[in-house]
Amino acid sequence: MTDLAALAIAIKAWGRELGFAEVRIADVDLSHREAGFQAWLDKGYHGEMDYMASHGMKRARPAELVPGTVRVVSVRMPYLPSPAPGQGEDWRAGEEARNADPAAAQVSIYARGRDYHKVLRSRLQQLATRIEGEIGAFGYRVFTDSAPVMEVALAEKAGLGWRGKHTLLLHREAGSMFFLGEMLTDLPLPVDEPVTPHCGQCTSCIDVCPTQAIVAPYELDARRCISYLTIELKGSIPLELRPLIGNRIYGCDDCQLYCPWNKFAQRASLPDFDPRHGLDRAALVELFAWSEEEFLKNTEGSAIRRIGHERWLRNLAVGLGNAAASPASKGDAGIVAALQARQAHPSALVREHVEWALERHFL
Repeated sequence: MTDLAALAIAIKAWGRELGFAEVRIADVDLSHREAGFQAWLDKGYHGEMDYMASHGMKRARPAELVPGTVRVVSVRMPYLPSPAPGQGEDWRAGEEARNADPAAAQVSIYARGRDYHKVLRSRLQQLATRIEGEIGAFGYRVFTDSAPVMEVALAEKAGLGWRGKHTLLLHREAGSMFFLGEMLTDLPLPVDEPVTPHCGQCTSCIDVCPTQAIVAPYELDARRCISYLTIELKGSIPLELRPLIGNRIYGCDDCQLYCPWNKFAQRASLPDFDPRHGLDRAALVELFAWSEEEFLKNTEGSAIRRIGHERWLRNLAVGLGNAAASPASKGDAGIVAALQARQAHPSALVREHVEWALERHFL
C-alpha cells in the first residue's frame, strides 16, 4: 500500500478494531506551545516533576525526540468502566456520593483497573505491526504518557478535541474520560484538521477544584493539584492542603466530574479498566490495613504500584485524618484504632501523617 491517503484511512480503521475510539493524524510543529510551556516551568508549577524540565524544549519538538519524525498518529481510548451490577448509568452521581462519604477511599477512576500504560502501548504496538505488515518496515515509536511528549497539544492539533480550562483534552461527544497515546512516525501521512474549542464562559472545573490548583483558565499549578500531591510528591503533603484533600487517596476526578461535557463520557470498550480489588467501593480503614505484601499483590499490573506502600499509607493517613475530623465519622473507634496501629511504623513519613490524623480526631 503506497497511497498515503488510503493508508491513513486504513490506519484509522485498524485503530478502531484495536479498541481506540478515534485515531487522527497531526504534523509535529508545536512551536506555538513552547513559550507557554517555558513560562509554566519558570513559575515552578511543575513542582518536583523534574522530568518536565529535564528534556528542555525537546518535549515540544517530537522530531528531536525521535529523529525522522514527520507525523504523529494520535489516539484516544475511553476508560470509564461499565456500571457494576445494581449501579445506574449516572456514574457522576455515584462518584459525588463517594466524595461525600468521609470514610470511603476515593481512588481516581482511571487507576482502579489495569495500568493504562501497558494497555495502550500494547495496542499501539499492534497497530504499528499491522502497518508493517502492509507496507514493510517504517520508522516509528509508540508512547502513552511515557516520554517527553506534549500529548494534549498533539492530540489537539490532530483534532481529537480541544484543551479545556482544566488543561485536559475535551471532546464534544466523549467528554474527557479517555487516555491518549501516540505513534511518532516518518510516514508523511495526510493530516487532520483541529476542532474548535467549546468551553465558552464555563468555569466549573476552576470553581470545584478542592485545592484551587487551576489558578487561571488553562493554567494548572501542579503543586496544589491532588493528583500531584498523592502521586508525584515524594515527601510530606503540605499541612495547609491536607484538609482539602478529603478522602482522595490516589488522584482526583473533580475537574472532570463536574465538567458539563462529561455527560457524554463514553464507556470503555475493554474490560482492562474495570475496577480491581474493590477499589471502587473500598473504605479507608480497609486499605490502610494492607501490609506491604498485600499492597504489592493487590496493585500488580496497576498504575498505583508506582507510589509504593509508604506513600500509599501517607495518603490514607490524610484521608483518615479528614474522616476523623468530619461530623459524619467523628469519634469512630475503628478509624482511631487503625491510625494507632500505624503509630510506630518504621517510616518517619508515615508516622508524621498518622500523628497529624490523630490530632484531627481530637479537634
